[in-house]
Amino acid sequence: MPLLLTEAEVKSILTMPLALEAVEDSFRRLADGSALLQSRQRLHVPGKSYLHYMAAADATSGYMGLKIYTSAKEGLRFLVPLFDAASGDLLAIIEADYLGQMRTAAASGVATGAMARRESRCVGIIGTGLQARTQLEAIVLVRKIERIHAFSRDAERREGFAKDMTARLKILVTAVNSAEAAVRGADILVTSTTSAAPVVEGRWLKPGMHINAIGANFPQKRELDDDAVRRADVIAVDSREQAKIEAGDLIHGLSEDASGWKAVRELADIVAGKTPGRESADQITLFKSSGIATEDVVVAGRIYELARERKIGSHVQMWEKEARAGEGRAV
Repeated sequence: MPLLLTEAEVKSILTMPLALEAVEDSFRRLADGSALLQSRQRLHVPGKSYLHYMAAADATSGYMGLKIYTSAKEGLRFLVPLFDAASGDLLAIIEADYLGQMRTAAASGVATGAMARRESRCVGIIGTGLQARTQLEAIVLVRKIERIHAFSRDAERREGFAKDMTARLKILVTAVNSAEAAVRGADILVTSTTSAAPVVEGRWLKPGMHINAIGANFPQKRELDDDAVRRADVIAVDSREQAKIEAGDLIHGLSEDASGWKAVRELADIVAGKTPGRESADQITLFKSSGIATEDVVVAGRIYELARERKIGSHVQMWEKEARAGEGRAV
């Protein structure tokens, strides 16, 4: 019987160190070919909600599955069904909002560890939502951060974010009054917004900076202007195929250079040591995150294993009689 895991149960299991380890493993498996990935697809009922779905398989751990979710004016609802790759059995049904926040942040953490200068001490972050919180939690685990500058359009919200995150991280987080102020002087920059128009201008960037751009995953949306993309000496993505479909920052920024996509590296190859994430201290590096299903499946597999070990979750009876009755039947 599959195991049902609620958001609260996932939160009781999934820590950032666990997410970082699992997501890094997912990239190594993409690099060695033991993981398979299908890019996100979207189904839109005009005037109504979206259905988004993406799939992956991990031969190393023996899991396969997908993340499926809806987005509407009322909010988003995330689910990861996890299957046994050998038998096809449904192992778990996992509520996956928190899982998604953590694996996205962990991907930025992995990219930061592989691409940012080791002496990076200052983080600038634009956007102060839930995802911004986990982004900072991941980054402070891979670099010795001493100060953080945070901006969002709502002054009260950014002040509250700075207070909360200072207490949580034990690092001074200062609310600043413009996106430019968050960027100037930062060694590592995170953009975590829902903006459709650029919030970062290339002229603000300094040599040696690393950028994690995580907010825009529709082709018509972007957080970085064309100059910011052009100034990046190294650009990495979690999936080149998926980025070409939905990474608006790169779709726009590379549109005038037909060969631009050939230079875009996959984070899996950087993690595996096949290509460098940085070749000099003054290079500007950019990780454009789309969020891919291998991250979800590998993290979900770890959650499932720990849930079984700790006897967390509830079992759901499904397909028992039908499965036996249908044995040997062609499908």
